[in-house]
Amino acid sequence: MEQISSTSLSGTKLKKKNIILLHGLFGNLSNWQSVKAKFEEIHNVYIPELPLYKKNSKEANLDHYVSFLREYIILNNITDPVLIGNSLGGHIALLYTLEYPTDVQKLVLTGSSGLYESSLDISFPRINDFEFIADKVKEVFYNQEAISDALIEDVYATIQDREKALSVVRTAKAARNQNLKDTLYTIACPVLLIWGMQDIVTPLSVAEEFFFLLPNAHLHLINHCGHAPMMEQPEEFNKKLEEFLNS
Repeated sequence: MEQISSTSLSGTKLKKKNIILLHGLFGNLSNWQSVKAKFEEIHNVYIPELPLYKKNSKEANLDHYVSFLREYIILNNITDPVLIGNSLGGHIALLYTLEYPTDVQKLVLTGSSGLYESSLDISFPRINDFEFIADKVKEVFYNQEAISDALIEDVYATIQDREKALSVVRTAKAARNQNLKDTLYTIACPVLLIWGMQDIVTPLSVAEEFFFLLPNAHLHLINHCGHAPMMEQPEEFNKKLEEFLNS
C-alpha cells in the first residue's frame, strides 16, 4: 500500500502507519472490530489469522508463530509495523520484536502473556460440557456485555475437534513455560501497555512487571475491564491508542 499522509484531530499531517493486530489463543479477527473501524481510514490496518490449529504441528514452542508473522510481513510488503497484540498475540509481538528489533516501530500490549498467564485451563473430560466452557469464557471478561453467544459457541466448537484442542493445549503450555523477563530490557522501541484492572488472566501485577522491565514503556489502566480491553472498553482503548500512534 502507498504510504500517504493523513490529518490528525489537531490538523497535523501524520504519515500513515502500518498497524498489525494480533489476536489471542481463543480470539479471532472480529476481536479487533472496533480498532479496525476506528483506524482503517487513516492507517494501514492488517489482521492476520494466526495458524493456531495446524493439525500436523506438534511444536512445543512459539517460534512458528514468529516465522508466520515474518512471512506475512514480507508478503504484504509491510515496513516499520506497529505491532498490537492481545494475550498470546502480545507474546508473539514481543518475540518478533526481540528477533527483529530494528523492524518494529512501536509495540502495544494488552493482556499479554510472556511473563505470566492463567490460561483457560480446559481439561479434556470437560470439553463437551457447554455450560462449563461458557463459564470459563465469561471469566475472561469483566464486562459481560462484551460476550456474545457467537463467541462462546465459537470457542466450544473449536475444542470439539480433538486435534484443535490438542493444539490449544500445546500452545497454552508453551506460552506459560516461556518467561521473557531476562530479555525485555533489550526492547528499545516505545511500548504502550493497556491493561484491564480486573484482568484475572494476566493480572495487574503482570502489567506492572512489564512496565518495570521494558525500558521505554507507558502504562494505561482501564477500570471495569478484564482481559480484552479493545472489546470491553473500546472507546477508551482507541483513545489511548490514537494518542500513542500520534506521539
